Amino acid sequence: MTVPLLSAEEVSVCFGQHLAVENVSLALRPGAALGLVGESGSGKSTLLRTLLGLQPVSTGRVLLDGADITGAGGAALRSLRRAVQVVFQNPHSALNPRSTVHDSVAEPLRILGGLGRTRMQGRVAGLLTDVGLGPEFLWRYPHELSGGQKQRVCIARALAPGPRALLLDEPTSALDVSVQAQIIDLLRGLRQRHQLAYLFVSHNLAVVRLLCDEVMVLRQGKVIEMGPVAQVLQDPREAYTRALLGSVLTPGITDLHEADSIGERAS
Repeated sequence: MTVPLLSAEEVSVCFGQHLAVENVSLALRPGAALGLVGESGSGKSTLLRTLLGLQPVSTGRVLLDGADITGAGGAALRSLRRAVQVVFQNPHSALNPRSTVHDSVAEPLRILGGLGRTRMQGRVAGLLTDVGLGPEFLWRYPHELSGGQKQRVCIARALAPGPRALLLDEPTSALDVSVQAQIIDLLRGLRQRHQLAYLFVSHNLAVVRLLCDEVMVLRQGKVIEMGPVAQVLQDPREAYTRALLGSVLTPGITDLHEADSIGERAS
């Protein structure tokens, strides 16, 4: 069996006396897509930040390509940053308002080094094209962009180091209804073109169905259900999972049949 690209082994995270994540294990394999779902406060975003090394592990281990990187710094942390990038929920706060689109996308390339000015600009232009933005966006500032355009810039920046996995923290929930499906379509296409692995954090099982192969359901920091997306959504074992399915899934994507129709348009 393929060694997981990124994995957690019985990870727990505490904030004082509060146990936000409790003994969670997961394995994200190369090219796979795992959905992490639950209501607000279920621990899913905390777990994502822990996998990124942004939140300390209280107990357990985080591994990259089978090597323990728990609490890593130096070369191990740089390897993690090359292999795994993140797209956060709110694109409006994710971009420096004083930086142009070019400079925001080029930032990780500058950190990695090795590109001259001309090659850098060409690389940034190519990344923007990959996310559906033309060269006219290179020198614009965030205040000149729509919410969907800002999220495309954030995705381009995440792609800049050539990662093998993207961790996506509700990347459509802060967007207008009219652009949510466009970003979902974009993410589906990028996964196929670049053979990316996704860890997709959401409260929305319809979107998870579109993007993911497997789903893990968190409640109060614990895994209560996990399995192939089709199996879990068609025959959930837990009442909590059934409640998530029965809720209003997202503005503009209100049921699984509509999610399927979006998937057909994107395929």
